Amino acid sequence: MQTFFFCANLYFRSLISLMQIIGLIIFILYVCLPLAFRFLPVFQRHMVFLPYVRWPFGVDFSDPESQGLTGARNLYLETDGEVKVGVWHILPESLMSAKFESPEDSFSSGNPIVLYLHGNSGSRAGSHRIELYKILQSLNYHVVTMDYRGYADSTQAHMSEEGVIADATNVFNYIKKHSKDSMIVVWGHSLGTGVASRTVGQLCSEKRSPDRLILEAPFNNIRDEIRNHPLSYIFRPIPAFDWFFTEPLVANDLAFDSDQHIAKIDSPILILHAQDDAVIPIILAKKLYDVALNQRPAEWPPVQFVEFHYNFGYAHKYICRAPELPSIIQEYIDSSLDTKKSEQKLIV
Repeated sequence: MQTFFFCANLYFRSLISLMQIIGLIIFILYVCLPLAFRFLPVFQRHMVFLPYVRWPFGVDFSDPESQGLTGARNLYLETDGEVKVGVWHILPESLMSAKFESPEDSFSSGNPIVLYLHGNSGSRAGSHRIELYKILQSLNYHVVTMDYRGYADSTQAHMSEEGVIADATNVFNYIKKHSKDSMIVVWGHSLGTGVASRTVGQLCSEKRSPDRLILEAPFNNIRDEIRNHPLSYIFRPIPAFDWFFTEPLVANDLAFDSDQHIAKIDSPILILHAQDDAVIPIILAKKLYDVALNQRPAEWPPVQFVEFHYNFGYAHKYICRAPELPSIIQEYIDSSLDTKKSEQKLIV
């Protein structure tokens, strides 16, 4: 009998301990984390930008060739006061053995120049990003890719939407200064589509429009993205979800309202999205596409949408592996575009 009571007592103690642990987890998830997100802007910035996720590790950014990029150089550009951002310039395939008085002289070669703005986490050395650089290089385009402030070897400065827009704009200005008549294409991926949309929207308002804009895996605005992100599923039952998680972003310069900025863009626009993207559901890209179609003047250059079937498994990062991508990009960049294509929507 004593053994029975001892075992029962041990069982109930274990059960109480388990319930306490579960209660603590629930308290942290549904009380501490929402309050931290609501009232700590630094927490919001780190959750939006994820600069601390520094994959791959051990990158020597001063030597891009160590990452398998031939014909590439590293440089640092001042973008805002004391902020400097790390940049790679990757030459077109046909110019890798050419000689120039200065590296900047190559920009005036007539080859299109792609300014690539990456998404959150990692760096310009991310493996899927390098895959894309190599494709663009093989198509005979310059690639200029950068890490925003707070990332990689760029200045570890305060991160905000205004800050990363300043970084992107000043790198664009650097390219524009040396490019003469070469075509400039701005390409954003994921969070980088928010950076690209606002940057290009501002440039268009200043009558300095780039020649093309490509948005890969875009969202319409950060509020809808957070509402639809897989990590937000467990928090959606909270009645004040928006008060905790979306409203503070606008107040703290993290809105990324691409659906507002895209209406100001008078450059041709190409949207790429995979049906099986779980990070940014394709419905958000379609919302952005609808805004671009309906709120831009009809006489402005075209907006196109290319949708990749879920059977291919490209998800959020690997549209770069689509066999059709080089021909899609080449037709978009190298061909003249007309408004007859403005409502073109393809599924591949």
